[in-house]
Amino acid sequence: MNRLEPELQTECQVRHPGRSRAERLLLTLARAYLGFTQATIRWCFTGAPESLPSLLQSPDRPVDGCITACWHRSLLFLPAMCRWGHRQNPALNFGVMISRNRDGRFINDLVAPWGITGVEGSSDRQGKNKGGSRALRESVRAIKNGVVFAITPDGPRGPAEKVQPGTPALMRLSGSPLIPIGGACTSLRLPSWDGLRVPLPFGRGYMLYGAPRKGDATPEAIENELKDLSAKAEHYLSAGRFTLPDHLWHLLGMVLTPGLRAMMLVRLRRSKERRERLPERRGRASLTRPTGRVLWLHAASVGETHSILPLIETLARRNPGWHFLLTSATIGGADIVAHYLGQKAHEDARIIHQFIPYDTPLWTRRFLDHWQPEALLLTDSELWPGLILACTRRAIPVGVLNGRLSEKSWRRWHKARHIAPPLFRRLAFVAARGEEDRRHFHDLGVKDVVCLGDLKQDAPPPPVDPVELDRLRRLIAGRPVFLAASTHPGEDEIILRAAHLAREHFPALLTIIAPRHPVRGEDIATLTSPAAPRRSAGADPAAHDAFWIADTLGELGLFYRLADCAFIGNSLILPGGGHNPFEAARLDVALATGPFHDNFRPAFTQLKGLVETIHDETQLADWIVEVLTNPSPWKDRACRAKETIGSGHDVALRLAEKIETLCA
Repeated sequence: MNRLEPELQTECQVRHPGRSRAERLLLTLARAYLGFTQATIRWCFTGAPESLPSLLQSPDRPVDGCITACWHRSLLFLPAMCRWGHRQNPALNFGVMISRNRDGRFINDLVAPWGITGVEGSSDRQGKNKGGSRALRESVRAIKNGVVFAITPDGPRGPAEKVQPGTPALMRLSGSPLIPIGGACTSLRLPSWDGLRVPLPFGRGYMLYGAPRKGDATPEAIENELKDLSAKAEHYLSAGRFTLPDHLWHLLGMVLTPGLRAMMLVRLRRSKERRERLPERRGRASLTRPTGRVLWLHAASVGETHSILPLIETLARRNPGWHFLLTSATIGGADIVAHYLGQKAHEDARIIHQFIPYDTPLWTRRFLDHWQPEALLLTDSELWPGLILACTRRAIPVGVLNGRLSEKSWRRWHKARHIAPPLFRRLAFVAARGEEDRRHFHDLGVKDVVCLGDLKQDAPPPPVDPVELDRLRRLIAGRPVFLAASTHPGEDEIILRAAHLAREHFPALLTIIAPRHPVRGEDIATLTSPAAPRRSAGADPAAHDAFWIADTLGELGLFYRLADCAFIGNSLILPGGGHNPFEAARLDVALATGPFHDNFRPAFTQLKGLVETIHDETQLADWIVEVLTNPSPWKDRACRAKETIGSGHDVALRLAEKIETLCA
């Protein structure tokens, strides 16, 4: 039902002289073509939640009038917006300002079948009355009667992308907000003053709406907002195109889907999956989506999860209405989140955890259909081509936090740049971990690369249960303690041999082995004779035990605080990669690492001379003995390492500001 008053509706209709047969035929063909294209184009409508959707998606309440604005070149996209709006709320009525000339009347008749009522008028120029004053009055009346009124601020004669005085005047007189819209679709550009876009069938289109602008908004502010939204729409249209590598990746995902199901069962037998949560790996949500904005952050495993939680806390304080979907790829990451939420359930009820689905077209689509995130923020080097493409095609911006791209990875991507998908230019921004990473991402095509600091450097020391710490300190009092942290397969044997050598000088030495993946605890225990006690089994180290297997999650803070010296694993044998040294450096413990720590080279470069580099078991044994024999200089090194990384870098705050800009 049309919500305009009858007399106003009559007034708003454009009167025009009779058309010739050729003009009527042209109009019929143009309508048929436009209707065909609108039906076959796959449109994506998205934007600020407080904007147009809040008005359109409530058919049970009266609709407040508002003003929508897009550039004149996007005029033929209006039927798509109206078609979408009527699907949300059939009671909606749309109006549009058209120019007082033959072309304007033709366009008015062209879009009329989509329920768009035209108001004739243009800005008066050089003393000529073009009906601007009358059109302004009629437009104000229409808006106050609940019409969603569309205008082209740079029309009808330009200059293109320049807001004319009529737009601020309409906002002031109507008292209604203006909602800027940026549009782009697969189209043909006409050689007109504005480059009018004529939609092409079977393509894709984007309509992005910004936050409502109040009556005091300046023409410059409106202009900048429209340019920004239009540029984003054009970016998604361009970056979301399928390339040959994209097709191959999708085909590979579909072919491997049965194999991925089998792999999940194998991982389940190895305790790397949770049976009750296996559907999440296939994109089936186990929780209901909350209303409002949902920001999706992905942290692959334990270290990334630890580093991202302070950022979520910062975002939650600054944005009370946001919810946070935190995904992880490992059980370790999931347990860290569960432990965190168990401690702060009353404070962080807005955090939701799910396992990330495997990167196949069906499972990714299912996941995105349910959660509809505002944006996706990946951490470190978690770059999945299919997932990033799926988000891009839905106009979901994708950013990378603490972006890490080692020299080896950069070289691989650089060699494959001609055949790889346009992965990097699809990223909205990358907050690189350091200058070297910034250069690598920029070289591969990311336009917006910033260096805001290492999020892991800004993270607080790993937590500890003070009661348990005090109990264990009493239990092992008087014994020297060496910790091998985050070890990987192949390193444990080297560490065991080094510990045996060190015990020749310190017979009471207790070696704690904390594997990166706790499920390996039982295998490591069998390497010792007798089998070493395991933390996961509830066993404490007895006075005669030389080894203790710390195969639990979220307790590295406890073990580092017990140790006199510690070795950081995944660095003794190739391919290695290393682990983050910052959390250990905050705990005043002497540190060593192997030579293969390229993934964290900037961090170890920053701590150069303060973390010892070990190459084999003999060097490791000699280092343990040296630290325990003469601890003072090593204690001094540990203190200087803590001072070097410092505190209060506000990396989380700077990242939060960047994310808020992305989601604005």
